[in-house]
Amino acid sequence: MIATSDEHLPTVAIVTGATSGLGREIALELAQQGYQVVVVGRGADRAAAVAQEIARATRNRLVESVAVEDLARPSEVRRLATALLARYPRISLLVNNAGAFFRRREVTPDDLERTFALNVLSPLLLTELLADGLRAGAPSRVVNIASAAHQRHRVPFDDLQFTRRFPGYTVYGTSKLELILLTRELGRRFAGTGVTVNAVHPGFVATGFGQNNGGTTAFTIRVLAKLFGRTVQRGAETPVMVATDPSLSSVTGAYFSDRRVRPGDPASQDMASARRLYDACETILHGLPGVA
Repeated sequence: MIATSDEHLPTVAIVTGATSGLGREIALELAQQGYQVVVVGRGADRAAAVAQEIARATRNRLVESVAVEDLARPSEVRRLATALLARYPRISLLVNNAGAFFRRREVTPDDLERTFALNVLSPLLLTELLADGLRAGAPSRVVNIASAAHQRHRVPFDDLQFTRRFPGYTVYGTSKLELILLTRELGRRFAGTGVTVNAVHPGFVATGFGQNNGGTTAFTIRVLAKLFGRTVQRGAETPVMVATDPSLSSVTGAYFSDRRVRPGDPASQDMASARRLYDACETILHGLPGVA
């Protein structure tokens, strides 16, 4: 079993969106390495069932679950963070895997565009709310699941939630650009604390990605995934490496693809934009009830 600096305490790894697909595979591989894995997903019964499956498959009795109703709701993210810190005051790894593509614009009960809320605000907020636990578990790591889809996009600072026009694929790619920028800014802000923050492109993985959209969109994605998609095992290789490789213990604010640090699109390297986006997200979050 992997241990923290206190040899009596297991190393805690939290994985969001871990009830299926890439997140489940990441959780499985971390459990195989001896981590105390926390499966975070929608539905208490489903999350508990997946945790039990992983525990049986890996013979790791320390696989547990914490359910969340909707990570696109900042108030739910806060409730999740409170529950996690109550059970796991020392956290060595947070994998922000939960995310989705929405072809049509959807608005959450908080009046947030759902792509932006789930893919951008949620990982930022959860990381910040778990900061004390991550510092207590240092050396610790945050791994954000990004995408090469971020390329050739720009942050629309005048309309972050795409209220005027909503080209779904552009919105998704922009959200991944924004996640990489926030990764770089969080890496800067956590510098010197023993907490590293990195982003990973896992590749085009054959999962249930995009199936929430139904119709021709879901069909097209299924066909493309069958023809060109990676297995979840291959997709998990780089995220697990970034999460566990000892040689990467001091690497932070980086973007990885195919097991290497990559520069990413030039727009993803703009630290002025990263700081500006961070400030804009904080303003939005602090304006919501139950979050500040």
